[in-house]
Amino acid sequence: MVTQTMKAILKWLFAGILAAMLFVTITAGLDRNLFQAAGEMWPQWWFKATLVDAYFGFLTFFVWVAYKERRIWRKVLWFVLIMCLGNVAMSCYILIELFRLGKDEPFAVLLTRHNG
Repeated sequence: MVTQTMKAILKWLFAGILAAMLFVTITAGLDRNLFQAAGEMWPQWWFKATLVDAYFGFLTFFVWVAYKERRIWRKVLWFVLIMCLGNVAMSCYILIELFRLGKDEPFAVLLTRHNG
């Protein structure tokens, strides 16, 4: 069973990730155009490696989302959101799932429940 403390810790963790990602993304966007910055960094192999690593992580997370979501339109929506917004969308998904988790439901429900 997921304790209320564990749920609270997870909510704070993913809310913190969401807030940090929004802060960093907005700050970076105000500093420089995304496409200009990417064009300057593209020749760097570490930039490419980091980008590929991030998108494989997004894809891995999406596989779990696709398992949980039964409706195709929800799978497509979350795929687009995760691929476009990355950890912002992923944090939102986890927070939604945490808030949907009943007070006395076991943690396994968070990981395995199929959403209709």
